[in-house]
Amino acid sequence: MTNKEIARTFQFLGNIMELHDENKFKIRSYQNAYISLRKLDRPLAEMSDEEIGKIKGVGKAIVGKIRELLDGGQMATLERYKSETPAGIQEMLGIKGFGPKKIKAVWKDLGVQSIGELLYAVNENRLIELNGFGKKTQEDLKHKLEYFQRSKNKYHYASLEGPAEELLKQLQSQLPGVEISLTGAIRRRANEVSRIEILVGQSDLTAEQLGEVLEELASAKNGFSAKTKDGQAVSIYTCEPAAFGSKLFRYSASADFLQAFVEASPGLDFSGLPSEDAVFSKANLPFIVPELREQAWALDLARAQQLPTLVELSDLKGVLHNHSTYSDGLHSLREMATYTKEQAYEYLGMSDHSKSAFYANGLQVERVYQQMEEIDQLNEELAPFRIFKSIESDILNDGSLDYEEDVLKAFDFIIASVHTNLRMDEAKATQRLITAIENPFTRILGHPTGRLLLSREGYPIDHKKVIDACAENGVAIELNANPYRLDLDWTWIPYALEKGVLISVNPDAHSKEGIHDMHFGVLSARKGGLTAETCLNAKSLSEFEKWLKNGR
Repeated sequence: MTNKEIARTFQFLGNIMELHDENKFKIRSYQNAYISLRKLDRPLAEMSDEEIGKIKGVGKAIVGKIRELLDGGQMATLERYKSETPAGIQEMLGIKGFGPKKIKAVWKDLGVQSIGELLYAVNENRLIELNGFGKKTQEDLKHKLEYFQRSKNKYHYASLEGPAEELLKQLQSQLPGVEISLTGAIRRRANEVSRIEILVGQSDLTAEQLGEVLEELASAKNGFSAKTKDGQAVSIYTCEPAAFGSKLFRYSASADFLQAFVEASPGLDFSGLPSEDAVFSKANLPFIVPELREQAWALDLARAQQLPTLVELSDLKGVLHNHSTYSDGLHSLREMATYTKEQAYEYLGMSDHSKSAFYANGLQVERVYQQMEEIDQLNEELAPFRIFKSIESDILNDGSLDYEEDVLKAFDFIIASVHTNLRMDEAKATQRLITAIENPFTRILGHPTGRLLLSREGYPIDHKKVIDACAENGVAIELNANPYRLDLDWTWIPYALEKGVLISVNPDAHSKEGIHDMHFGVLSARKGGLTAETCLNAKSLSEFEKWLKNGR
């Protein structure tokens, strides 16, 4: 091990010990050792224990730990603390500017154990009330966390959408007259992507032509690998202009889709075509949008001339599942309502957290009625815009909702969601959801698996049984549009539609700006074939009121 690696190990040891409230003097000694060891010119591996002991701030105990690292690459004390600390918490220690005291607060006080969970807590404004945090601190942390995630091998689509579009514009400016397009998973709007992929219709493209907008350029198969100025991974593919359509189709399709496409057209040569339209024409198929080029079922629909007209963001008329300062939102009920109206939506579902969500300032009964009174006043003022009285009711361990019947029936509709005790097996999780679905007051099932993309897989459920229960009970299923959730996963939308279950694209907004997350929900919903007709909140105000009135 190098001196710097050994020094960083002591820094990490001091930090992880601070998480466990260990002796401050020991922690300081390890931090001092970090400072001294990283400045050494002579390699520790070449020094005797006696020589190491003469280094400022290095006592006998630290000498022994250095020797452990030099001889075996590990330190017993550190390994013990690592075994007592969740891997996600250890990962947080690597985030610059986010120290042990704050990490300990989110771990111990909020129960957060991963970067993804922390990002979601930030998004829900749960850190503001913690000691040592405030709005500015929380916002700063959000940027640090997003940068940290962008530095890893996978990204939320939302993290790369902006950089990808900006890079595309830069390349189009740099290469005027050259056909250029996003391709790969990011063009299919996959929930998770590993890099930005771009196809350039110029076979003799050089690294010098790309150098002004990209860094770390290296030759790769059919093009270049590189990074953006902000460090995102990029793959640049090149081709002859006359073959642009063939290559764009090839790189934009998933492996499964491409294989099914080729197998369905034996003997046909799809190379050398200038446009994707030409590719589909040659296969005697209507154009299939990139979002649907994931699985073979889209080809079956295309052959039957039954491709759906996919939902657009402009189709959505209402914004359901939102939080205000009544619970853990950043903006007041009035601010959420007026902003939503300004965005030309017809209605808003105010679904703050219920009383069991103590961590999110969930509404006790008296505050429920207080909010309802304010909603009545705002509805008179903002008409014909309409605010619906809703709640995101916690699904308790036994599947029941966390208000008495007389309170539940006062709401216009209820979103039922699981937030606690997530470590369930499939049978337990499935039955818990089905019990909530069968509750006569449940109208929408919220984020059904509780997943957080790239950080928490979500509890296992039998999706078919849950969807069947929703169909039997007239319950819609939420596609939570928060880019860290996108739950229900789009792969289950076809089955839901087959069973006649409506999908509600909900932002789960904890601020005014959060309603714009519906953009990401729509992109994910389109991958599953959702149409405006099968989307609950694409209903007009009168249609939605009728849906509520018809009940179950």
